[in-house]
Amino acid sequence: MAQTVHIFTYEGKIERRLTYLLFLPEAYGVEPDRRWPLLFFLHGALERGGDPNLLKAHGIPRVVEERSDFPFVAVSPQCPVKSGWQMHIITLGLLLTRIVGTLAVDPDRVYLTGISMGGYGAWHLGARYPERFAAIAPICGYGLVSQGFPARVCNLKELPVWTFHGAMDTIVPLRETETLVDTLRACGGNVHLTVYPDAGHDAWTRTYNNPDLYAWFLQHERGEVR
Repeated sequence: MAQTVHIFTYEGKIERRLTYLLFLPEAYGVEPDRRWPLLFFLHGALERGGDPNLLKAHGIPRVVEERSDFPFVAVSPQCPVKSGWQMHIITLGLLLTRIVGTLAVDPDRVYLTGISMGGYGAWHLGARYPERFAAIAPICGYGLVSQGFPARVCNLKELPVWTFHGAMDTIVPLRETETLVDTLRACGGNVHLTVYPDAGHDAWTRTYNNPDLYAWFLQHERGEVR
């Protein structure tokens, strides 16, 4: 299901219009009091634009096309052309507020993931709003020095993080993730790094096909004692 939302940011009342894909599990709504875990997915650079069907090529939107039994509400916003996720962090936060406030979502089980450009989006969104997530899983991501990284990654030191990268990635080198992991560990963060020795930039297909990732998400709730 594709929906369009426009939200005003807090910075100069600039209007940011985002399109997003919304997936609801088959059993959503059967039990009126049930609250579902939410998985918030950020796509890569090639899926930018105004056609949400582009998002189904990779990542969580592709997974839910193949798995009607997927046990999460999934929200996948689309980044406009000629922009990156760092330009939409506040808008993404407002979108998240709207989703949690209007759907049967458990606010203590909100998870964040993303690939490539969406991997850096996940690092950046998580660092901006660490109190809003139970765990995050950036894939082949990086941090922008202009946005205060790598030091800013320490905002995530109380949040479980599992990050993934291909050792042969020539688009986003492995060292980008290693720098964030080393920085986060140095400030006491709870972070695990999985490196695929034979993978290039596509570290996400096998990651999102691995049921251990979803089990790991569901082990965590917001505000848990580490």
